[in-house]
Amino acid sequence: MNRDIRDVEDVLKLLDELLAGADRWTPGGGADWWDGFYADRDRPVPFFADKPDENLVSYLDRGLVNPGRALDLGCGPGRNALYLAAAGFQVDAVDLSPAAISWARDRATAAGLDIAFHCGDAFAETAPSGPYDLVYDSGCFHHLPPHRRVSYRALLARILAPGGHFGLSCFAAGAMGSELPDAEFYRHGGLQGGVAYTPEALRWIFADLTEVELRRMRDEPADSPRFGEQFLWTALFRHDG
Repeated sequence: MNRDIRDVEDVLKLLDELLAGADRWTPGGGADWWDGFYADRDRPVPFFADKPDENLVSYLDRGLVNPGRALDLGCGPGRNALYLAAAGFQVDAVDLSPAAISWARDRATAAGLDIAFHCGDAFAETAPSGPYDLVYDSGCFHHLPPHRRVSYRALLARILAPGGHFGLSCFAAGAMGSELPDAEFYRHGGLQGGVAYTPEALRWIFADLTEVELRRMRDEPADSPRFGEQFLWTALFRHDG
């Protein structure tokens, strides 16, 4: 007879186990899944292209975000990390996938950019620590199960500098991702490819931050120097604490 739950972290680990084998966020199953995804660098995947998110470019162009220390969460092949480093940021970038980190490092080397890449779990004690003037997430948050929003919000509270910004792009309800209620993910044993969000849900989840902008990502043509797909929400929040 096991009694394994004493604190919040024990509850989170138990809920992790309910979705084991169907996850894309843990160092075990998630790393293997993403390694397979990134194995073929020539696959026609839109966000494999070495171009930054159009909203991120817009934040800098409009002066909403200024160079400082930045963390790219779930950096993948490093397209946004490279853009930030080229714009004058001191950049840390983290991803579960060794294949993604290897590709991102190759790109940074080719571009002559100095970026600190970290392969592992952004929630772990060994992960990069703040304070950061910008935390940016393009496509990581919507692959987290509902209970790990607790870990995510705690991470932001810990590493965002006062006055710092949190930028996000994630699946938009009605366009991409699963719209099942949170509890149903545990009954089904998976996230159905990713979690869709409404603007109201994002505002509620990140209510302790100040909204700067929340809009759909703009479509960008294939020959654009920026990445843009309308099935994503983009959001920029500020930490006023």
